[in-house]
Amino acid sequence: MPLSRVAPSVQTTLEALTQAARHDLSCACGPSQPRLRGRDGLWIYPAALPSGQRVPMLKVLQASGCERSCIYCVERCGGHGRSFALQPEQLAGAFMDLHGQGRVFGLFLSSAIHGTAAATMDRLLGTVELLRRRHRFRGYIHLKMIPGSRPDQIEHAMRLATRLSVNMEAPTAAHLARIAPGKKFEADILAPMRQVSRAIAEGRFARAGQTTQLVVGAADEVDREVAHAAAWAYRELKLARVYYSAMQPVPGTPVADRPPVPFGREHRLYQVDFLLRSYGFSIDEIEFDQAGALSLAVDPKTAWARRHPERFPVEINTAARGDLLRVPGIGPRAAERLEKMRQQSRLRDIAALRAAGASWRVAAPFVLLDGKPAERQMSFPCACTTTFPPNTQSAKRPASHTPHRPRNTTRASTAKQLGHR
Repeated sequence: MPLSRVAPSVQTTLEALTQAARHDLSCACGPSQPRLRGRDGLWIYPAALPSGQRVPMLKVLQASGCERSCIYCVERCGGHGRSFALQPEQLAGAFMDLHGQGRVFGLFLSSAIHGTAAATMDRLLGTVELLRRRHRFRGYIHLKMIPGSRPDQIEHAMRLATRLSVNMEAPTAAHLARIAPGKKFEADILAPMRQVSRAIAEGRFARAGQTTQLVVGAADEVDREVAHAAAWAYRELKLARVYYSAMQPVPGTPVADRPPVPFGREHRLYQVDFLLRSYGFSIDEIEFDQAGALSLAVDPKTAWARRHPERFPVEINTAARGDLLRVPGIGPRAAERLEKMRQQSRLRDIAALRAAGASWRVAAPFVLLDGKPAERQMSFPCACTTTFPPNTQSAKRPASHTPHRPRNTTRASTAKQLGHR
């Protein structure tokens, strides 16, 4: 008589499902606080909430081994090993145990598709319903909307979740058809995003909004197409964030033999994203080469500044906020701090840029300090005699995520090599 298979414990299943969730980037995890794998095998992510606060978050799938056939996904067509799943009661209970231990304070919940999309979404909603109603959990929940979910399920999700997302994956319907033949761009992806967008406009979902993710390089799209898709989503759907994931080949998938997409390309797209969201740039001001690619040698903000010498140098003591934000090396927080500093005294040397948290070596060629080129002071260290209060609010750097990657390759090191501004 053959031996019967022993069912895995909740702990073993939870470990497998957190491992499987690592590829989705639609939550904010930066290189300074990478995901942490505990001794029990669970992956805990330091997620940046919309308020700016960072909290440890459990990122998990309800089930692994997807029935869809997206060419880039390790979970495609059932995955490459045993599939795992937790029932809503099991997953809700496991999360509350971790929350009670003070190990996690938020939840990112998604799932591979088992059965129909609607049935999969029902299981996700069942988990969140238990957390909110039975366990009285009032904290942060980021819930994925399964492509193909019904409108009433999306409405239910908006009543329960703090933030919602559905991954666009590709910039156009034609691109999506190449990499995810089972998904319909308009009906499965854009329809639920538009439904949430309308609810936000009507004041029915005024929490943390919705996000999406674009896979970079899987569909042979170019940077211009990705950036235009993101700009459209921000403008038309009022998205809170767009995330980007450089395609990395996974053994056993149709892209296994492709070269990995450089993380530098992903980083440049994040820089463009920040220019669109926080610096007042329009998509028409971003420079692409004839092939539609962003430069890997020069960041997009510096590239714009070099094309517009008539806008520089900028006088730090009198420039408007919008003009300060156009200076390479000066971000929103540094611009705000410079405005406060110049109300107290006239800024005359390069120490002001350092005190404001600007990347002063980058900014110096583009600014004047009391009518004098800041760049000249870089050769005379002793000239920087002015002292300012220490900067406790450093300029915010673009999010740079750290999912599974080839050995000795990190997004953090790529970002450092390419430069931030």
